[in-house]
Amino acid sequence: MAHVSSSVIGEARPHTIKKFELVEAYIKSWAQKLLQNPACKGIIFIDCMCNSGVYVDDTGNEVLGTPIRVAKILRDAAGQYPHKKIHMYLNDNDSNKIELLKQKLPSEKNNFVYHISVRDGNDLLKNIGSQLSKVSNFHFFLFYDPFEAIIDWEALAPFFRTWGEVLINHMLYDSIRAIKQVKSQAAIKKYEATYLSDFEDLLPCGSDKTAYEKRVEQIITMLKGSANRKYYIGAFPLFNTRNSLMYDLVHCTSNIAGFRLYKKTAWKVFGDKSSTKNTHGQEIQLMFDLEQRGSLCTKVDECCYYVKDIVDYLQEQYRGRKAVPLEELWALLDNHPVFPADGYRNEIKTGLKEDYGATISTKSISFTDR
Repeated sequence: MAHVSSSVIGEARPHTIKKFELVEAYIKSWAQKLLQNPACKGIIFIDCMCNSGVYVDDTGNEVLGTPIRVAKILRDAAGQYPHKKIHMYLNDNDSNKIELLKQKLPSEKNNFVYHISVRDGNDLLKNIGSQLSKVSNFHFFLFYDPFEAIIDWEALAPFFRTWGEVLINHMLYDSIRAIKQVKSQAAIKKYEATYLSDFEDLLPCGSDKTAYEKRVEQIITMLKGSANRKYYIGAFPLFNTRNSLMYDLVHCTSNIAGFRLYKKTAWKVFGDKSSTKNTHGQEIQLMFDLEQRGSLCTKVDECCYYVKDIVDYLQEQYRGRKAVPLEELWALLDNHPVFPADGYRNEIKTGLKEDYGATISTKSISFTDR
């Protein structure tokens, strides 16, 4: 690679590369599902803080980031669906990064168009948010990945109220590691803006990631519009190689099909689990469950679930019930914030049979009282 300033080409750690892979895999499936729908005229992908799209990994090899990976997928999709329109909004506030990005992007087509800009990403969203709400039969995906751990909820609000999906990189590392050491007014304002709370009210959260996750979910629920509008929010954490929690990828949509697809994709990309955390095999080590029935069980890590945790969850929900329709089980998992049904149905049924002695038929499951 020709020499380019390190301020233009970032360094991609393994967890960052996994983030790229997740967005890439999801958009590939998401685009196909939507473009196959006759009612869909086209799709819009927005990355308002996209960087240059070029990185180097720990060994110095080039790694392509989200905008370039997605552009290649969507350009191919445009060729498959010539009567559908595909738009990509790509923006960064650094003109040098945008210039490098332009060199790496695949060419446009008649039905595949870029809207590339150099400005504040939040300003871009405030400008196009109201416009998108007026565009009928187009579906959008907004990837919100701020360099600094600040979320501008005013910029995001219109996108929660429109038919589409939002993926937010919620930077938890700073919150859970440093909030009690914060002294500067600038840092305090950053926390207050991200969590829409007074700083003093955030201090008791300390290093409790769940508290920050719940606050973000509360804000999204508040901003989504009508209280009666069904909305799905799921957070999937990414850890670095030292097993430190770095951030959540928070997926938001009013479309149950998109929610199902995102959960399935995340689990597949993470290796049949809900995060990149290395549990060092503890998930299969037996221990006594003294709080329940004094029986043997395996350890549950709420930062990293496995299929066996889905099995345990269903057994707890339906213990002793007979002839439970499979569709009822799958619907329960569809609405779960983390557990998928799609992609894991056979493994779940096998686990219920082998671990709990459930009786499986073609349309129902009978649970034991274990």
